Amino acid sequence: MEKVAEILAEASAEAVEPRFRALADGEVMEKAPGEVVTVADREAEVIISRRLRELLPVPVVGEEAVSADPALARALLDEPAAWLVDPVDGTANFAGGRPDYAVMASLVRSGRTVASWIWQPVTGTAYAAELGSGAWRNGQPLRRPPVTDPSEKWRGFLKSRFLDPAEHRRLRSAATVLGPTATGLGSAGIEYPLVAVGDLEFILYWRTLPWDHSPGSLLVTEAGGVSAHLDGSPYRPTPPGGPDGLLVAADPAVWEQVHAVLTSR
Repeated sequence: MEKVAEILAEASAEAVEPRFRALADGEVMEKAPGEVVTVADREAEVIISRRLRELLPVPVVGEEAVSADPALARALLDEPAAWLVDPVDGTANFAGGRPDYAVMASLVRSGRTVASWIWQPVTGTAYAAELGSGAWRNGQPLRRPPVTDPSEKWRGFLKSRFLDPAEHRRLRSAATVLGPTATGLGSAGIEYPLVAVGDLEFILYWRTLPWDHSPGSLLVTEAGGVSAHLDGSPYRPTPPGGPDGLLVAADPAVWEQVHAVLTSR
């Protein structure tokens, strides 16, 4: 666990952090409509992928590698084990000089996330989780504090960017019976820990790319929370194009109540 945390922090220090608020012309590119990539993403992924393979020689499913060759993501289903890497989660924030970005990795075995790591460079905060063993923040055990506020005071994010406008409006309207909601911070590696530490009660994500959600989902569940699709099935990392709609919550009771509100018609 400690070795992977070191790999992420060292790759970040080498390829990512020196470019924060210092990207040169031509170092930010559009890889898809509305989605950017930087040289920092690509260089960090190469470094992390190489070192993870040295640690455990299994396929690496990296966000930028899959962007170039989508078939690589099949390793999550076809191989007994695979690494998942998001070299800069929140690239738009990073490219815009905003501090909400993270470096993430996870290990998937037989279709389940068994270990995960999140490094937040700006604050120097490291999160890790291991299936069945718990979650940690900067090496200290992390357990989600109990939810004591009434539901009308719950705090949450509705990540509905990829929904059609009518469904987006319906969700926003339904959520008014809950507490204050926002559209998020643009980085799963920043958002998931907010549920794990007690700063948020829930997050609804729509698109579920595996490198975005595998690390944080394990962190939240090992801290006592829930990460499940809207049909109630627990989150599993799958190649892009898998089931949409993922509700992350502080505990099972919060998940059930938020789910009932958001799916009401």
